[in-house]
Amino acid sequence: MKNLIRAATVAVGLALTAGAARADITVGFVTSLSGSGASIGIPYGRGIDAAYLYADSIGGQKIKLIKLDDGTDPSIASRDARKLIEEDKVDLLLGTATTPSTIAMMAVADELKVPMIAVSPIPTPAAPVADRWGISIVQPPPLMVSVPVDRMVRDGVKTVAFIGFSDAWGDLVYSGAKAAADAGKIKLVATERYARTDTSVTGQALKIFAAHPDAVLIGGSGTQGALPELALAQLGYHGKFYGTPALLNPDFIRVGGKAVDGIVVSAGPVIVAEQLPDTHFGKKLALAFRAAYLKATGKETTDGFSAYSFDAWMVFLDAAKRALAIAQPGTTAFRTALKDAILSTKDVAGVHAIYNCHPGQTFCVDERGLVLVRLEDGKWIYQP
Repeated sequence: MKNLIRAATVAVGLALTAGAARADITVGFVTSLSGSGASIGIPYGRGIDAAYLYADSIGGQKIKLIKLDDGTDPSIASRDARKLIEEDKVDLLLGTATTPSTIAMMAVADELKVPMIAVSPIPTPAAPVADRWGISIVQPPPLMVSVPVDRMVRDGVKTVAFIGFSDAWGDLVYSGAKAAADAGKIKLVATERYARTDTSVTGQALKIFAAHPDAVLIGGSGTQGALPELALAQLGYHGKFYGTPALLNPDFIRVGGKAVDGIVVSAGPVIVAEQLPDTHFGKKLALAFRAAYLKATGKETTDGFSAYSFDAWMVFLDAAKRALAIAQPGTTAFRTALKDAILSTKDVAGVHAIYNCHPGQTFCVDERGLVLVRLEDGKWIYQP
């Protein structure tokens, strides 16, 4: 099937001191290498390649990595997760590029009791989930939105229009905007939605333009995240644009061109690593990540998505080291130990954030995991 792409993996059995061989730790990674989410799914895939090059073993234990493509289809993501667990016997799931597909994968992880680290945001349950087998490595969506909203207030913005995807990701961003409006920080004067597969949002842009907002908050991602700005620019809109880390993608800049110049978004510190002070927690590791990315892909990284894969790998490595002291890979006991170790992650530094996880919680990131950046002439500039 063209939507299933298995990457070459390197897996060599290592002899223990007693002469017996232990099984490799097997990790299954799912992303969107095709479909509407490919513009962000491909960077996720490159990020995991960089992570694997950076560290392909832990505690003398070799890691086997299996990569699959979900085609930006939640049903395929679910099928991929089941295949990785039931046929490939993975110890850990990582994925995937879009929120709907990530939700589908997490449901399988919970059902079959295999730990998972999500590289896309997922909804936070109303109450802690007692038997949740995974966490999301990204910044919580409410935090992603609250940071640019606070900047709106500082910039004197009063009225805001929201336009975002008509799916779970759009819901998450809208919820953040609605919370800010309910708190009296901004006034929402228009709310519009569009599908990831849409090629035009002219109708929605006309309604936003008619509302005369001071600013527009974008709840899309990747290439399609540039559609509202392009449509509004054609209408002569001259207000401000704000967004979330979902827009930190070279295709967004390429497609949006001058229409997206000046947009302010919340971002993981890795996006502007060279511009950070030397004392920043993420600077040294971010530069190491970029070196690994260049070596693994032959390209320089200019997005935030690949770094989520890398940070997921950092959390996994820390947890795996502790789990190996309890059980051997390939066993139910190891999966449980790995899950418990992930959910008790403490002060693990990544390139996006410092991770502290707790059982029953979905996200492990605090406000240190975001900065503000502004797009100027095609480059992201740190906004202290």
